[in-house]
Amino acid sequence: MDNLPTISRFEVFKYRNQILKNPLPFHHRNFQKFGDIFKVHIGFRKSIVFTRNPKHIRQVLQTQHKKYHKSPLQTVDLAKYIGHGILTSNGEHWRTHRRMVQPAFHKKKLEGLLGMMRLAIRSELKRINPNVEEDVYPLMGDLAFQVVAKSLFSRSDIQEDMAKLQEITEANQKMLIKEMRQPYLKWWFGLRGQIKQHIKLSQVARDLLNTIIEARIGSGEEKDDLLDMLLQARYEDGSPMSRRQLIDEVLILFTAGHETTANALSFTLFLLAKHKKIQERVFKEVSQVEWASDDILQHITQLKYTKQCIEEAMRLYPPVYIIDRMAIEDDSLGEIEIPKNTLILLSIYELHRYSGFWDSPGDFNPDRFKEDNTKNLQEYYYPFGAGPRMCVGNNFAMYEMVMTIAEIIKKYSLKTSINAVEINPLISLKPKAVPLRFVTR
Repeated sequence: MDNLPTISRFEVFKYRNQILKNPLPFHHRNFQKFGDIFKVHIGFRKSIVFTRNPKHIRQVLQTQHKKYHKSPLQTVDLAKYIGHGILTSNGEHWRTHRRMVQPAFHKKKLEGLLGMMRLAIRSELKRINPNVEEDVYPLMGDLAFQVVAKSLFSRSDIQEDMAKLQEITEANQKMLIKEMRQPYLKWWFGLRGQIKQHIKLSQVARDLLNTIIEARIGSGEEKDDLLDMLLQARYEDGSPMSRRQLIDEVLILFTAGHETTANALSFTLFLLAKHKKIQERVFKEVSQVEWASDDILQHITQLKYTKQCIEEAMRLYPPVYIIDRMAIEDDSLGEIEIPKNTLILLSIYELHRYSGFWDSPGDFNPDRFKEDNTKNLQEYYYPFGAGPRMCVGNNFAMYEMVMTIAEIIKKYSLKTSINAVEINPLISLKPKAVPLRFVTR
């Protein structure tokens, strides 16, 4: 690793304000300057390796995944706010709970949730103000949150609780970003009591979820929603998840599930507003599908071009724009030795715009994702991660997004006054604002 180009600690400190605000331009400059892999020195003999090399990324996530674990950025820093669920754990703990959670997201199980999801989507979209340009991101955030809430709890009387949970989730995320991007100030955050304050907020969220779970168990009702599936999940010895573990998994479904979907939907709507011909192709497709029957999944699978638009939006704006891994044994990426305990950051954002593979990578071109072409994209496209730790809710998210885009485009033509969206990379890649005008068709 000594032969890698190195960004000094001084350079990091020099650009600290820019990195705190948005680290992607800093990453991009260094990739352009040094090539597909470099390291950043962060002091005390510690370095972070950054790569956008598709072979490296495939090796870390897939072919040699057993040599890499989630890093302490997630298993310690994020976990202190949302617990040790499948997103923030490693090893046997992760494998055991992944096996328990996975069945809830099988396609046949999700089919039973589609009606509930559609009702939640339609309910939130009633808040659209036609012919008035407004930031669509808050609406997409609320929509995605309510879809997760309804799919988990099948209840319409917990909106106040869900609003509080959403508020806590966002506040804790902002605190975590400060800790990650300003590690030299962690002692100050601790001294001021900020971290302790946010951990207390997390306990409020946990208490709130526990109350909802207690009510479900006490009612004796079976709803066939995600909560029921998690309550019925069993370890190999036949015992259920502990209450603490159940709440950890529910918190992760909210944290990871709603925000990434809201981001992808907002970026997709913006790109459709900017590309009228593409938007009209989507309109033509969704107009031919009647949602009157109960076979919602069949309708979703007919909306192939709509799905391609979402996939292309997630290429340009991947919700998970960086994936972190820690080497748990010595490895090598090509000729580069990777010692045990090396932190590696895989830049999915850079890979998705990799000019060595993508033609005109900055263009919005959904035809890249035609069915006969998707096999060629596998090593260059990771919107939901890859390998054994691929996002468990990828089908859930895609069904939700296709339904949402279809419902909107069928009723409205999209327009926007801006030429580009300013991005806000936090835990996921968020837009700062997406002003859109919904013109009734």
